[in-house]
Amino acid sequence: MQLFGEGAVTKDEKVNDTGVYPAAHNPVCWYYTMHHRGHGWQNITNALKNSCNFFFYEMGARIGIDTLSRYAKYFGLGLKTGIELPSETSGDLAERSRLEDKGESWYLGDTLSAAIGQSYNSFSPIQMAKYVSMLANGANKVNPTLIKTIIRADGSEVSKEEINKYTEELLGKKEETEDIQISQENLSTVLEGMRMVTNEAGGTAYSIFKNFNIEVAGKTGSAQAGNKTNGWFVGYAPFNNPEIAVAVMIEDGATGGYTGLVAKELIAQYFGMNAQNIEEDVTATPYVEMQN
Repeated sequence: MQLFGEGAVTKDEKVNDTGVYPAAHNPVCWYYTMHHRGHGWQNITNALKNSCNFFFYEMGARIGIDTLSRYAKYFGLGLKTGIELPSETSGDLAERSRLEDKGESWYLGDTLSAAIGQSYNSFSPIQMAKYVSMLANGANKVNPTLIKTIIRADGSEVSKEEINKYTEELLGKKEETEDIQISQENLSTVLEGMRMVTNEAGGTAYSIFKNFNIEVAGKTGSAQAGNKTNGWFVGYAPFNNPEIAVAVMIEDGATGGYTGLVAKELIAQYFGMNAQNIEEDVTATPYVEMQN
């Protein structure tokens, strides 16, 4: 089986993370920084589970920046989502034209950084929520919206077409992206890796979700922003029957561990897991407040 339709790797192929990637500026895996060794042999699901930078450096080198940015755009990264809010940012996407349009060269090191979400990448939480929602929906396109329905005073419902026409006139048309066919078998491999993040010992968010009553698929992340490192967690639940997608970012949060805690509470609240029995106090004495 080939992942992402590009023949870069099969689901069973393993890459040996030795800690320091032997190319470009010799970037290191976070695990090497902390433990002075690599993760060892990793396939795609284990690389996701362990957040193995080395594996994704290798994938970035194999597919190249043009393919990487092409798929990123399909999932809405670096593009406005079209949500009904003024002044939405498109963020930034690492791609070759970003440098070559200025007469500068794009190097392998730029691709390696981009492959783990660094380099010139800068995405908004709503973009990340859209991204994980598309994964949960079979890699089909998703259009985020704040509007469920609009009911006129006479009780009739405004059509979705009319709503879209109005918002496009007000905010401009949504940015269209290329249609890419994603293999469902390949997608299942990625989602299984995300399930392992939260449900298998050693997963980067396992300690947070190990006793959770709902099976969650997720991914932690640490994004460098100047001298700070922002913590990220994206995920969806339940794993086999998705209802909710979540994206959490904590500025200067260092790791995705803290953001995972926030995501857990959001998911628990959505599914009513924080609700407690509320009983009416029928012994209360009625009274009327009087104003002098």
